[in-house]
Amino acid sequence: MIDTSAFQGKRAAYFTLGCKLNFSETSTFGKMLQEMGVQTAQKGEPADICLINTCSVTEVADHKCRQAIHRLVRENPGAFVVVTGCYAQLEPERVSKIEGVDLVLGSNEKANLIQYLSDGFVRRGTASSYRTEKTKDIKTFAPSCSRGNRTRYFLKVQDGCDYFCTYCTIPYARGFSRNPTIASLVAQAEEAAREGGKEIVLTGVNIGDFGKTTGERFLDLVKALDAVEGISRYRISSLEPDLLSDELIDYCAQSRAFMPHYHIPLQSGSDTVLKLMHRHYDRQLFADKIHRIKEVMPDAFIGVDVMVGCRGETPECFEETYTFLESLDVTQLHVFPYSERPGTSALSIPYVVSDKDKRERSQRLLELSDQKTHAFYERYIGQEAEVLFEKAPRGRAMHGFTKNYIRVELSPSEAREEYDNQLINVVLGDFNRDKSALLASLNDK
Repeated sequence: MIDTSAFQGKRAAYFTLGCKLNFSETSTFGKMLQEMGVQTAQKGEPADICLINTCSVTEVADHKCRQAIHRLVRENPGAFVVVTGCYAQLEPERVSKIEGVDLVLGSNEKANLIQYLSDGFVRRGTASSYRTEKTKDIKTFAPSCSRGNRTRYFLKVQDGCDYFCTYCTIPYARGFSRNPTIASLVAQAEEAAREGGKEIVLTGVNIGDFGKTTGERFLDLVKALDAVEGISRYRISSLEPDLLSDELIDYCAQSRAFMPHYHIPLQSGSDTVLKLMHRHYDRQLFADKIHRIKEVMPDAFIGVDVMVGCRGETPECFEETYTFLESLDVTQLHVFPYSERPGTSALSIPYVVSDKDKRERSQRLLELSDQKTHAFYERYIGQEAEVLFEKAPRGRAMHGFTKNYIRVELSPSEAREEYDNQLINVVLGDFNRDKSALLASLNDK
């Protein structure tokens, strides 16, 4: 039994690092605390509870996590500080020794965060504790479908990963692949629709692997969600290319609500490097998937993850990656440098790329990404589009996204508060000042 009286009138501060899945989970934790009488601390207000949801995908992420913990402890003296997420799972002892941290929760315990928080908050003054589980013992699934301060909802459909790529620690942090039932996810989508939600992003660690727990298929989940009344748009956050079936692509192309928008991790355009990474595909399969998407959805936005400088990536291998990406009809590259992670088998690969070369390779791919994104946006200047607008942060232009994920800004003279979470028809104009969006005017037709 959770004692909610101790939480009445308290304020909580939240900080999230990492992927959309983390943001979704943090938003759900915040919603749970709000239902217990906890308010979200505004900027500058001291918090009674601090929740840090961490990432550990790179060494830089680990460093940012430690920085965030120290900062929140410093800015909120006396607050009850909870650290969860991947870094908490992988380095619980180190996190628990940070001064000011009261509770460290691993992947299993995260599902019962409110109970652990309630027990710890009531017993203030006890020593910091931590819990962690081996990968094979991480079995819980914490449901999450929330929007926080965003317009879009994020629905967690899967957790964990069975792939064990040589560079990655996520399976150790998140456990093996697992998922809830299609029926439970449809119920969460229906609840989001009742709350006024119009767009849902499907999140997870390896969402194309959906069904390991229940024996269902990801395609069946997509079809079931497509039938939920009230939800106008769905986006799939990331799909491994070997799990992106032609059947799924074809269904999404003619579906009611699944948008022409894909995010597909490539990691390397060199077959040599892909083998060293223990990826489950080669570059030909990846190219075939891109061609299939563009064949049935010519307007599709396609984002691609690329890792640079991993062990074994010789200059020749990088040039293969660059040339391959240059040849593909993709829209944007998410480029990140390889970071050595303790315990990963990639450390046994002898060829090491210097930090200087990593920076230079990253810069070349980022410039290529800018060229591709700019060319994609430019194709739609002067066209009409339907945009789901979001409430603008103070001092910024109101923005939203088209069906194929073009970022759009509405001029302050035309922006209205009531446009938040509304689908509005606009005419797409030229680029904004920093070329991150297209300017738009209302379509009065």
